[in-house]
Amino acid sequence: MRTQEQEPPVSLPTDQPPPWTPRRIAVWAGIALLGAVAWSMLALGRGEKVNAVWFVFAALCSYAIAYRFYARFIVNRVLRADDTRATPAERLENGIDFHRTDRRVTYGHHFAAIAGAGPLVGPVLAAQMGYLPGTIWIIVGVIFAGAVQDLMVLFFSMRRNGRSLGQMAREEIGPVGGIAALVAVLAIMIILLAVLALVVVNALAESPWGVFSIAMTIPIALFMGVYLRYLRPGRITEISLIGCALLLLSIVAGGWVANSSLAGVFTLDKVTLVWCLIIYGFAASVLPVWMLLAPRDYLSTFMKVGTIALLAIGILVAAPATTMPAFTDFAFNGKGPAFSGSLFPFVFIIIACGALSGFHALISSGTTPKLIEKERQVRLIGYGGMLTESFVAIMALVAACSIDQGLYFAMNSASGLTGGTAAGAADFINNRLGLAGVSIGADQLNAAAAAVEEKTLVSRTGGAPTLAIGLSTILSGVFGGAAAKAFWYHFAIMFEALFILTTVDAGTRVGRFMLQDTIGNVVSRFKDTSWKVGSILASAVIVAAWGSILLMGVTDPLGGINTLFPLFGIANQLLAAVALAVCVTILCKSGRVRYAWVPGIPLVWDGVVTLTASWQKIFSENPAIGYWAQHQAYKDAIANGKTKLGPAANLDQMEQVVRNTFIQGTLSIIFAVLIIIILLDAARVCLSHLRSGRAIDSEHPHEQSRVFAPAGLFATAEEKRIEKMWAERGPEPAGTAGVAAGRE
Repeated sequence: MRTQEQEPPVSLPTDQPPPWTPRRIAVWAGIALLGAVAWSMLALGRGEKVNAVWFVFAALCSYAIAYRFYARFIVNRVLRADDTRATPAERLENGIDFHRTDRRVTYGHHFAAIAGAGPLVGPVLAAQMGYLPGTIWIIVGVIFAGAVQDLMVLFFSMRRNGRSLGQMAREEIGPVGGIAALVAVLAIMIILLAVLALVVVNALAESPWGVFSIAMTIPIALFMGVYLRYLRPGRITEISLIGCALLLLSIVAGGWVANSSLAGVFTLDKVTLVWCLIIYGFAASVLPVWMLLAPRDYLSTFMKVGTIALLAIGILVAAPATTMPAFTDFAFNGKGPAFSGSLFPFVFIIIACGALSGFHALISSGTTPKLIEKERQVRLIGYGGMLTESFVAIMALVAACSIDQGLYFAMNSASGLTGGTAAGAADFINNRLGLAGVSIGADQLNAAAAAVEEKTLVSRTGGAPTLAIGLSTILSGVFGGAAAKAFWYHFAIMFEALFILTTVDAGTRVGRFMLQDTIGNVVSRFKDTSWKVGSILASAVIVAAWGSILLMGVTDPLGGINTLFPLFGIANQLLAAVALAVCVTILCKSGRVRYAWVPGIPLVWDGVVTLTASWQKIFSENPAIGYWAQHQAYKDAIANGKTKLGPAANLDQMEQVVRNTFIQGTLSIIFAVLIIIILLDAARVCLSHLRSGRAIDSEHPHEQSRVFAPAGLFATAEEKRIEKMWAERGPEPAGTAGVAAGRE
């Protein structure tokens, strides 16, 4: 479609798929058949080991069908994407926050920003219940819930000038639910950022290899930003190759540094790393998005996608068999050592990112909608980006389920159960774990640690070390043999830290947008995200908030993850309920109620799961599950003169548990009450509009686009033809060209 007769088209006439030919029918029938066979192998196998190859086929075939059919239906029929409409990145281009960016870079930024600790850690912990519950939730959950949320929030925010989730809730739901949403979203955001940063600190502490390699991604990203803006505008492929080469060099150089006299410079303790993260988070929030944030996230995507692709290739070549059964007894008795609680609802809480994550809605209504060139790109970036993260979660689950069960439970059982020694862990696994057929010896545990050049692997909880062991076991079986296992293990640890850090920088910037939106309701100047004073002040408040919680976490005698991570899962899924409620409300208010089931079904499921989990965490009388039950148990023990209980080895740690559980319990009540208020108010608004029959359009008015860009990752022949017409036309109109938006 053309905006003016003398101008090239700004969009394709339609987004109709190619015609169905016998060859195309055969291809999709083959994909469906292969997927069905893979699912049958996973679901029907009992009492026998399952080849890990079937996980790869089940996931990829399901993703392909969902992306081709369901995502296209949502974009065309439900959202009615229109490429003749100018996006905020085109209309509000300022080179700081709003910046029309090549779809490949935006996809890389979005994926890097959403893919944090969740898809790596959650599936590893959930593996204690068996491989099947996690596999079903990750694949089915992402298709009908997670990717739908990301896509719809991204689109609705883009149609509202990049509004934050909290601000959209206030404008669409009303003052009561809206204010509750603003408070809940901002508070949950701070908790999520603190947890993500804590995982990074734990992974990088005392690791010169990891610190050096990750630190080098900052100057590399700055170079990429300057290269695209000033040196070679639009040369995406060119700078991608250069950036990838420099990234690989920094990884290899990290190993050299770790074994050189410079190792002491890059060997940092946890508190020092906290301050480094605070400074970096502030800089990434206030600097122009093209300078650091977008190129660094794009750069990180190469390593993220590359490593997961390498792991998938390793699985296909080595074809390892799972050692974990489809279900373990812990799925039904809720007494697993990695976390307490039964399959429902806790497997759906522990596995958040990869299936459904409220944090993604913050990114989808934060940085990403301010970068998109054309509306139909939301399918690639929103739905496709979430499918990619889901595949990461599947690979993490396979890695965890492929290692020896005895080693898995020895690593994921608290030191209070294992005593922190190989002999104690062997005794616990063999005599007290309670799983038939699972055993391991102390010599096997020591040998496993020596193979990766670690002093011990016992009670290395949190999921990240277990994933590193699984990844190193699979990759060393294909690349390098047993001698390379230590390299792959430390590579995996560094990979996990890089994976998570990109969510901290993007999350801080999103937090700044949210805070500016919130303050802007009182001081209107703050709504202008390009106002430097406002952006600096808001950024400082956000990094101070999550930084202070992070600092308390790393100095916690029990390891702050015990305080913060239980809140992470529930808070994250409660946030997803807010996002889905906003989507349902917008559809009802805009007269598209017949499509409200698209976000409505996952909203009902998520609401039931998270409120059930909140109820159990608040009211359960089992100290292993309920916050207040554990709080009272430790208070009573202190009152009775005891000096140690469970994992708390002394009185100070017991008092810390009392404080931690009080914080956990209180915040759980506050979050649950706020979410209930939001859901009830959203239901009231939807019912009111259904009764009145009025349709309200709260989108920014249609403004004609003056640019063209392909919709998918790879341009079609027709899109290439139109791009050539634009190239022959000459320079784009002033004020519309984005530095990273050039096309080759």
